[in-house]
Amino acid sequence: MTNPSTAAAPGEYASVRIDRGARHPHVAQVTLIGPGPNNGMGPDFWAEMPRVMAELDADPDVRAAVIAGQGRNFTYGLDLMAMMPQFMEFLPADSTPDASRNERILDFVETMRQAVDAVASARTPTVAAVQGRCIGGGMDLISACDVRHGSADSTYSVREVKVGIVADMGSLGRLPYIIGSGLTRELALTGRDIDAETALRYGLVTHVAEDAAGVLDSAHATAAEIADNPPLVVRGTREVLGRAIDGPIYESNRYVATWNAGFLASADMMEAIGSTLEKREARYTGR
Repeated sequence: MTNPSTAAAPGEYASVRIDRGARHPHVAQVTLIGPGPNNGMGPDFWAEMPRVMAELDADPDVRAAVIAGQGRNFTYGLDLMAMMPQFMEFLPADSTPDASRNERILDFVETMRQAVDAVASARTPTVAAVQGRCIGGGMDLISACDVRHGSADSTYSVREVKVGIVADMGSLGRLPYIIGSGLTRELALTGRDIDAETALRYGLVTHVAEDAAGVLDSAHATAAEIADNPPLVVRGTREVLGRAIDGPIYESNRYVATWNAGFLASADMMEAIGSTLEKREARYTGR
């Protein structure tokens, strides 16, 4: 499998920017910066996020982190253009059976998901500050955070069904514990957007601010409240809350990775990607 990113020096990342102590001495801000359009999640993001969270966990001065997005939108999710070379590796060259290809897909999915799992399993509590669009991988990311705040113009979408993929970075496992099974199913099966008011009503976000500056303020205020509490007690509280759902989420994530290993390289997925890039209506065949 192609290496998803060239490693940067410690503290230097292509997909995020880390700022420490700007608003509170024990709060860091991790800002998605792309490099894809609208903070798209390309190879750099998937490779770097485990290192980012490990770096924050290793810093004794960091007791909470705000995860935000640069610009008008939090993130458009998976950067299809940047990831296309990796996806193309999994297309069969001919009709010869090759089980190793499916194994490589499984390993690829599991490796990518470590970026999101690193947020959920980190010792550092996280508060997501969402403005504008939060699509696909963005939903995976914020569902792994402890707390989520949104701006009045924020919208949320589990969009993978629209690009021929079963969402496999954790949202299908985590969202039912946050917003319930009913809304999770509706979002995942339709790929539609919900607005900030709906997200607040269902508990996806716990606070809606007027604008992007306001949501950053509210997220930092909550992160500061967390950081001002005894760190060991915060850590213990998070571990207890997570223990009840860690097992089911792991099983869900492993199952969907196995599913996509068997079905990811489908004609419908390529049609979904092609129609998206060509801005036309998709024609699915169930193949």
